[in-house]
Amino acid sequence: MTWQPELWSSHFTNVAEADQAEQMHSKPSQRGSILIYLQAGNAITDIEALRLFQCRRLAARILELKRMGHQIQSRMITLMSGKRVAEYWL
Repeated sequence: MTWQPELWSSHFTNVAEADQAEQMHSKPSQRGSILIYLQAGNAITDIEALRLFQCRRLAARILELKRMGHQIQSRMITLMSGKRVAEYWL
């Protein structure tokens, strides 16, 4: 089946319904995996999210989790390379 956004958006009225359907039909979502990782006491950056969960849009997943009520904190850190990135934790 090909991706048809009009069917997806008309079928699910909110993120919670879509997430519930995803949980029933697939492996854990990136959002769910990231939440479990954070709940275990870990902090995460976009580089780690890409390596651990193949997630290229960590900030979007974090925003979704915040909108679901999770109290995720963030700060900017400087990597050894000099690059500044956001780090997130609970």
